[in-house]
Amino acid sequence: MSFRPMFHSRAVPLAASVLAGGVALYPRNAFAEAPPRKSIYEDFPEEPVAPATPISKPVRLARLFLYENSLAVETCFNNFLSRALHVENAFTNTVASLAPSPESGERLLPGGVYAVVAAMAGSIVSRNRGIFLRTASPLAFGTIAAWTLLPVTMRNVSDLVWEYEKKVPAVADSHLAVRERAEHIWYTGLAHSGMARSRMEEKIGDVRKKLEEVVSKGH
Repeated sequence: MSFRPMFHSRAVPLAASVLAGGVALYPRNAFAEAPPRKSIYEDFPEEPVAPATPISKPVRLARLFLYENSLAVETCFNNFLSRALHVENAFTNTVASLAPSPESGERLLPGGVYAVVAAMAGSIVSRNRGIFLRTASPLAFGTIAAWTLLPVTMRNVSDLVWEYEKKVPAVADSHLAVRERAEHIWYTGLAHSGMARSRMEEKIGDVRKKLEEVVSKGH
């Protein structure tokens, strides 16, 4: 029975060596590593790429040229539409700004019709006159009627015209000069008419006094 401890002491290193060699020669996944699986999708073969031909480069350049030009045309068209919409919005806002406010109580329909009728009356009055009067009379009659019947609208129109005139200094200066002269003539005429009226009232008063004296003496 003495050979059993010796056998056990030699068998343990031999078993350890065999186990280590088996692990080295036949590796296995440890812990949570899963073995590689075969894909369920089939691997499609790669399509062969045709070699470049001499005509491929000109075709590529032609396609790039067409793309760039079509993009430029599209950009120009979009810019044109943007400018058209901007002009339309500006025109709409300008026309809306000319209308009188609801607080003013001014109505465009009857006043505008009356102004047109006044302009037609001016053309009828000056139909047998010279070309200057035939041109100026309708404008004068229509303008006076418009300023009388539509003062708020005409003020808005004059302010808009003045904004455009300020972009041309020569026209703005001429307008100011004409306006100052017209205002001077208007106020001078009002002053003279007031003086003439006061003189006429004085003369009427003197004539009335004389008549009263004559009547009193007759009695």
